[in-house]
Amino acid sequence: MRLKDKFRFIRQNIKKNKARTYMTILATAMGCAFLIVLASIGYGLQQSVVKDTLEDQTVTKIDIYGKEVDGNYQSLTMEDVQSLEKLDNVRSVTRKTQLRQYPTYSLDDYEISANAVSTHFPSELAAGLELDEGRLPEKANEVVVGYHFANNLHLETEENPYDEDTGEIKEELRYSGSIIGKTITMSVQKSAEEDKAEEIPLTIVGILKEPGREWLTNTDVFISQEVFQQVEAYTGTPGGELGVDSEILETTSLTSYDEVNVYADNLEAVQGIVDTLNEENYASYSVVSEMNQINTLFTIAKAGLILVGTIALVIASIGIYNTMTMAVTERAPDIGIMKAIGANPKTIKQIFLLESSYIGIIGAFIGTIVAYVISIVVNIALPMILEMAFSQEMPEGLQFSAIPWSLVVIAVTICLVVTILSGTGPAKRATQIDVLRAMRREV
Repeated sequence: MRLKDKFRFIRQNIKKNKARTYMTILATAMGCAFLIVLASIGYGLQQSVVKDTLEDQTVTKIDIYGKEVDGNYQSLTMEDVQSLEKLDNVRSVTRKTQLRQYPTYSLDDYEISANAVSTHFPSELAAGLELDEGRLPEKANEVVVGYHFANNLHLETEENPYDEDTGEIKEELRYSGSIIGKTITMSVQKSAEEDKAEEIPLTIVGILKEPGREWLTNTDVFISQEVFQQVEAYTGTPGGELGVDSEILETTSLTSYDEVNVYADNLEAVQGIVDTLNEENYASYSVVSEMNQINTLFTIAKAGLILVGTIALVIASIGIYNTMTMAVTERAPDIGIMKAIGANPKTIKQIFLLESSYIGIIGAFIGTIVAYVISIVVNIALPMILEMAFSQEMPEGLQFSAIPWSLVVIAVTICLVVTILSGTGPAKRATQIDVLRAMRREV
């Protein structure tokens, strides 16, 4: 019996029992749609979390916290930096040293307290440092400031300069105008007990680009090593730290670094570099490690959601089994005729398995389309509903549902397997029908 004839036989049965077949297809489609939509929540939230993680941090960045030597962790030195720069697939190694007191900066009647950081600009540029305005420092007294430095520069006042509602500097107290080319005075203390301060004039020549995340604020002032050492010489303590019993500054804190970051050539190279760092006893962290943990958790969650969705298809399979069993009973005379003219039992079995597969394919196709529609509606409507219900704004770009092709393939495969298994029993029963009883309609 040709495949074309088998499909003709199947279509004839469907036409005779349209309502029953269509309801079975509808149940299969609903089960498939439920499976896809349920699992799509796991995929959607995973994409949102991973996207947020990637935007929050540079994906090729590896933070180095120290190196274990004789059971103790030590700060990294220039020797360590040079060793790290020699590793394969390393694009840049940045290093920063932070002043260990919080200087005050003044410009005319305006002031701000902010971190002072000494950094190596050539390595920062290689790592992707960008300026919003101006240029990099060329002289010892020239500095680059963070993007939000000017917005937090405010008039000297005894009252709280911050707005209670927004948490930002009050508009009437905020500095307006460009700060490029302006000279600010950095005031550093000699000790915590004394009010005496050293005033160092600095010229702002550049402003860093705005951080990638809206909630990040950067008001740092990037000073030269010469200014950093000037502060150390004035305070007599490493990094200008206050409250340290040190009469003589024997070694400057610039011989070690507070923050060292390794930047890989690409994302694929990060894990290899991290493995090498672990072997050499460096304490490190990279966003790749966090992503692996996130992906593992979401993989487990997606597997659970797919399992729950599969239960809906199993329930739908009961309807398929019932439909196919009735089809076998109603077509007993046809089966008897086919057997009488020499049809192979295998051929009869294939006909009923094809019919159950036909129901599964149509149901999966309809279910997939419905799932995509529901996914679009969920992503548009659900954030609005949650905002109205809880009066809380949802994070920008939050995606509740996502349907990748892999999920569609998984769902369709499960749907076909379930429908074929549902039709196996009735198909086997069809091959066991007695020809004479079938002809007399005694089945």
